[in-house]
Amino acid sequence: MSTTTTSEPVRIHAARDKQVRNAAWIGLALQVVTTALPLFDLAFFGTIESHVRAAYPAWPSSEVALDRDAIAWSLVALGVLGILCWAATIWTAVRGRAVRSVVTTLFVVATCVGLTVATLGGEPYETIVPVWLGTVTVVLPGFAGITAVVAAWRGGRD
Repeated sequence: MSTTTTSEPVRIHAARDKQVRNAAWIGLALQVVTTALPLFDLAFFGTIESHVRAAYPAWPSSEVALDRDAIAWSLVALGVLGILCWAATIWTAVRGRAVRSVVTTLFVVATCVGLTVATLGGEPYETIVPVWLGTVTVVLPGFAGITAVVAAWRGGRD
């Protein structure tokens, strides 16, 4: 009779963690896309600039450009934070520890921050971020986030 010992712990929720990892990889990819969108807008589309110009029609082009750049780069910074959160989610699912708490906490915090940024208004703005960009920034990664949370809280049977 022989017994085998392994140095690795038995993964009770390996299937669940794999589902969370898969959702997180998709979320990471969608987050990269949404992080790049403001930069594509700066380079090609110009909707942020049009949005700023509509709010401040009397501003000179230099002032519009400053506000446009501030909006775009703040969205890029938010996207980079999202990328870091997806990386933390993947790392947590690989480790297999505290998956539910990490995934749920990051989803709630990211959703609150994203919705705040997407709906924040100012005196001349109905919303500071153009509606299409705010919506895409929240919704695309949000779908993957919901999927990751559901996967984390499922029964966990292997």
